Amino acid sequence: MLFRSKVLTKRKSFISYYHKDDEDYRNQFEKLTQDLIVNKSVKMNDIDGENDEYIKQLIQKGYLHDTTVLVVLIGNKTKCRKHVDWEISGALNFKVGDTYAGLLGLKLPSHPDFGTGQATYDLLPARFADNFKTGYAIIRDWTEDTVKIQSYIELAFDNRTCKSDKRTNSRTQMKDDTCQ
Repeated sequence: MLFRSKVLTKRKSFISYYHKDDEDYRNQFEKLTQDLIVNKSVKMNDIDGENDEYIKQLIQKGYLHDTTVLVVLIGNKTKCRKHVDWEISGALNFKVGDTYAGLLGLKLPSHPDFGTGQATYDLLPARFADNFKTGYAIIRDWTEDTVKIQSYIELAFDNRTCKSDKRTNSRTQMKDDTCQ
């Protein structure tokens, strides 16, 4: 059963996820949030090329530059993906936009911590885990309840300013995927 969310400002949101495993959840999230967000995400086949520096620049300047909330769909292998790391890093980089993006992680049903109330740092993308530890990033379980999703997005949005001193982006960006 879907509930109607309150009418608030649509947040410019980028959805970061592992394309191979979690595309269906991304599609579902887009449908659930079509009235809640302005989707700034990369779609399949939007970026053509193998050059990592080119891809990073295109993501940061073409997609993340005015994103206010980065939503990370966290599946079983999301932590291993270099593009997810680059997207989180770009969202936390002041130079990309006029401020930082808030971070919201949604644990998918495929994630070992889904439904447990836990968030095991080693099972999260490392840069996301760093920000979750400081209180900048928030993490919740996947839901289809749009009222909850909207409240999660607003919390991440608010953290951009009220917890900006907790933001951390000091890791070296991943060079390779660490799992298949």
